Amino acid sequence: MTAAVVGIVAVAGLAVVYVTSGGSRAGGTAEAGEYAFAVGDPGPGEQAPAFELPSTTGGTVALDDYRGETVLLYFQEGLMCQPCWDQLTDIEARWADFQAAGVDRIVSVTTDPLDALEQKVELEGISSPVLSDRDLAVSRQYDTNSYGMMGGSHNGHSFILVGPDGQIEWRADYGGEPDYTMYLPVENLLADLRAGQDS
Repeated sequence: MTAAVVGIVAVAGLAVVYVTSGGSRAGGTAEAGEYAFAVGDPGPGEQAPAFELPSTTGGTVALDDYRGETVLLYFQEGLMCQPCWDQLTDIEARWADFQAAGVDRIVSVTTDPLDALEQKVELEGISSPVLSDRDLAVSRQYDTNSYGMMGGSHNGHSFILVGPDGQIEWRADYGGEPDYTMYLPVENLLADLRAGQDS
């Protein structure tokens, strides 16, 4: 099977997962826990591993750059997953709601090359930093590549909330078996995040 055919099959599979997992960009009300997720390691109460990666905003971004702020890390599958990018654009469109939930910044991490990511964020109109973790070093530190459909070679769909002191406050890995959720309605994400902060 050629690489092109494999790519087409993978994209078709993602489209099926997106539709069957309830992928929708419409707003509305939501309750926490409507979408199943795992909680990987490191998890809440643990120190978030330090990292520094090339960023689409220029130069590099380090987790320590956000010390004193609450940052939402979004590890996602990358260029082959349009629902992942829809997720980021929808989060940016609802940013005031995330700020109301106590989130100061969002940073996304993929395993794609920086030049391709720069083109993608320009195309999508994304202003948040998207970081290139080409060798999966950071993704493996956070074990986010264990929650996807690509056999560990890519991230799935993981959110990790890191508090001002560098400790993980909440984590949700949505991209794993059996649902492989690659898009989460923003209302559901906010509901899960708030519930995690309250627990």
